Amino acid sequence: MKLSVIIITKNEAAHIGECLDSVAFADEIVVLDSGSTDETCSIARARGARVEVSPDWPGFGRQKNRVLDLATGDWVLSIDADERVTPELARAIRQAVESPGADAYRIARLSNFCGRWIRHSGWWPDYVVRLFRRGAGRFTDAAVHERVQVQGRTATLSGHFLHYPYASLEVFVDKINRYSTEAAYGAFERGRRTTALGPFGHGAWTFIRHYVLRRGFLDGWQGLVLAGMAATGSFYRYVKLYWLGRQSRHS
Repeated sequence: MKLSVIIITKNEAAHIGECLDSVAFADEIVVLDSGSTDETCSIARARGARVEVSPDWPGFGRQKNRVLDLATGDWVLSIDADERVTPELARAIRQAVESPGADAYRIARLSNFCGRWIRHSGWWPDYVVRLFRRGAGRFTDAAVHERVQVQGRTATLSGHFLHYPYASLEVFVDKINRYSTEAAYGAFERGRRTTALGPFGHGAWTFIRHYVLRRGFLDGWQGLVLAGMAATGSFYRYVKLYWLGRQSRHS
């Protein structure tokens, strides 16, 4: 069985080398870049990846389906540039591909934030379906928070990804702003609306959910920051949704 690794990138020079090194066991690595201005593409080519460049950005789900369509393997492993496959996970992936017991596999992610491995706050085990038989899975068309839809049986692999999602707090804030905009537009297009008080209620509930119910307080000061950032993202999303609703009513 042939295994293809698929990755979408934009300006991931700081991550892509270690990411690709961790999946060097794959038969094929396909990178779909969306206009990097750093050394992402040259680093990926030097690691033996096939690199293609897309002319536009259709959102995460559709972009991942584009790179999925470029893969030729019997099995596909989707990985983000800021993730790493551990040796234990690599062994589990190879075993699953050689002797499959399911059509797709979910994999845990252990994420690092400001130097701490986060094991609460809703960040662990953070299962994601990433390994699947080609033809048995495709990504949803969601602009953000896309996921793999599977036709067939899904199982869980041992081992986990190592995830380095934010190089700095500035990167985190920028991502919150971008994701909240895309999420607000997506919700608006699906017919969602909110009131002027909605952003405050959603933000407060998000903080309580992350810091108290998901025991973010056990993650030290990083857990407090994560709960605050999650609340901020929720607040932004619903403020933007409210603003879109107001604009539509007055247009």
